[in-house]
Amino acid sequence: MSLFAIGDLHLSLGTDKPMDIFGPKWKDHVAKLQAGFAAVGPEDVTVLCGDSSWAMTLEDGLEDFRFIHALPGKKIILKGNHDYWWTSAAKMNAFFAQNGLTSLAILRNNAWPYGDDAAICGAKGWFYEAGRGTEHDKKLIDREIQRLEASLKAAGEREKYVFLHYPPKYGGYACRPILELLEKYEVRMCCSGHLHAESLRMAFNGWEGNTRHVCVSADGIDFRPCKIL
Repeated sequence: MSLFAIGDLHLSLGTDKPMDIFGPKWKDHVAKLQAGFAAVGPEDVTVLCGDSSWAMTLEDGLEDFRFIHALPGKKIILKGNHDYWWTSAAKMNAFFAQNGLTSLAILRNNAWPYGDDAAICGAKGWFYEAGRGTEHDKKLIDREIQRLEASLKAAGEREKYVFLHYPPKYGGYACRPILELLEKYEVRMCCSGHLHAESLRMAFNGWEGNTRHVCVSADGIDFRPCKIL
């Protein structure tokens, strides 16, 4: 069993929202995703780091979720800033069950065991810098910190791997509250997405303290899930 991660699938199979308007790398990106997932086995796990579907509701996103379900292995989904379909965990889990989407699971205020001694943790995250962000930004980052810490606590003594949508570090930016939380819980690796096109040049791939950071935005990794373990 292997662990993979990829963010920002930006599917719109039930609507007409072509992604190639965002650059040539996005041309035929659905076919690229299918080809990229060929490396994933039926027993493997892939974490989807947000922005999985452009749908506004669960019902509108059904074709997108069916596509994700048909990809190999188990898929654990967290929220991105464009996942407008996102609702309560109970409603999402019920919708998946009602539609036979048995390979999909939600990461929200919880942790998923991986193997005998590791855990998948995560939250959406947010961009915030003290002294520069608004009061609204402060409220949002405080909420995301609470959600991430709830996930980390749920992992117990297992080795922790964190998955976010917003990168806590890129270019000259660093979200200290989240980075401090990763250090506090001795997180081994943090994967994030959100960055695209020219902004990928500012992606941080490397070590911050004892945590390795990896950008897994789909167009930054050629639409092939990144192997974590």
